[in-house]
Amino acid sequence: MDLSVIVPCYKQESTIKQDLKNVLSALENTRFSYEVIAVVDGLLDKTYQRAKQINNQKLRVHGYKTNKGKGYAVRFGMARARGDFIVFIDSGMDIDPNGISLIMEHMYWYEADIMVGSKRHPASKLVYPFERRFFSVGLQYLQRFLFGLKLRDTQAGLKVFKREVLEKVLPRLIIKRWAFDIELLVVSRYLGYTRIFEAPIKVNWAENSFSSNWRSLVKFSWRFFVDMLGVFYRLNILDYYSDKSKRKWVYDKELEMRVNV
Repeated sequence: MDLSVIVPCYKQESTIKQDLKNVLSALENTRFSYEVIAVVDGLLDKTYQRAKQINNQKLRVHGYKTNKGKGYAVRFGMARARGDFIVFIDSGMDIDPNGISLIMEHMYWYEADIMVGSKRHPASKLVYPFERRFFSVGLQYLQRFLFGLKLRDTQAGLKVFKREVLEKVLPRLIIKRWAFDIELLVVSRYLGYTRIFEAPIKVNWAENSFSSNWRSLVKFSWRFFVDMLGVFYRLNILDYYSDKSKRKWVYDKELEMRVNV
């Protein structure tokens, strides 16, 4: 199988059926064989039940009782993926799922280890509020100062990884919420997977989305900053991500990737 597409979902009972249908429809028009894995991050409303109503053999729906964060949901899906390449895309469809095909073509063209959808790619098409742009730029300058990742955008919710990268990287990760993307990219590069490139995406951010609330953005940015400092400390002080620290890695059976599936 070529692709496993992970869709983390949280309290989206009103839109989840159409969101997943949009992803499936976009993938049906590609040249890749695929599966879609929806992971409901906390059984807090009817998101899980409504996702399960979709009758499509290429869709699998998982869920668990307690909300644990987007990073946990993505890793939960990755652990159950069968594809040679593993994509995750945010539900809610702020990012056009037709971009999955485009980012995969970039993956092959660049012979990349990881391809990152980027809002700041010159070919990206954006409907995106100013306040979100402001905080996004600030966080990118901070990550570049701390980690030196030569990426203009690390937080867009569309990325693709070679399977071998995730098999090596995922057991070392800790973050389950705010800076999951940063930790994943930083540790990948630390382990020698340096072919990380950006691809254009199409974003239409809803006016009533999380990003339009300044108070929520400040809270998010602070927690994100704290998580980034944690990654920096584990990487440069504790040497936590190295093979010699394997006994210290936090083991969670639910997040253990199946190497041979």
